[in-house]
Amino acid sequence: MSTLARSLPRPSHDTLLYAGILFNVELAALLAYGLLTPGTLTPARYTIYGLLWINAGVLAVTKTSVAPAPTRTKRRAAVVAVAYFAALVVAGGLVTLAAPHGGAGFRIGWLPPGWGPALIYGGETLNVVLMPGRVVGYVALAYLVYATVVDAAGAAVSGILGLLSCVSCSWPILASLATAVLGSGSALAASATALSYDLSTVVFLATVALLYWRPFGR
Repeated sequence: MSTLARSLPRPSHDTLLYAGILFNVELAALLAYGLLTPGTLTPARYTIYGLLWINAGVLAVTKTSVAPAPTRTKRRAAVVAVAYFAALVVAGGLVTLAAPHGGAGFRIGWLPPGWGPALIYGGETLNVVLMPGRVVGYVALAYLVYATVVDAAGAAVSGILGLLSCVSCSWPILASLATAVLGSGSALAASATALSYDLSTVVFLATVALLYWRPFGR
């Protein structure tokens, strides 16, 4: 059995207490965001999605420990995790090539909470859109992949092979690329764009759950 494979959690009293406090803090932050910024809280589901990305990502990272392993193994796992993060960033559209004669410097995008406020940079070569939910979510996924590769190496399985055998690891990348491909159509493009946040959130949460509990590692 994998050293990091987990059974379904049973939240403790303290966990429930902290969850209640966090809920109230986020509710107050949402009200302040709506009142004090030009950002919008509608459609409501987009705001919920953004908070889900942040909360699920932070929770998964804080609850995941890395198995003991040689420094060499951890370095290799780190390389895999960094490459995976870079792939997510590109596939997820956080970093894109600039259009001809592009470049507008830095600005703030007042997107729904969780997706915004987003730091946006338009350069001559690259465009960067740092949405809090995406950044936190992709960092969390990269960390979970790092822990998975270290764990796989400790189980005498090649870290790279272990990563490739984890089909769920590629879901966020494939989902983002599929949305981009579908976006080349007309009516299909509108549908893909409208559902991109819905689909990407489902894929993200499923990937976090599988990388955290790792049922394939049992």
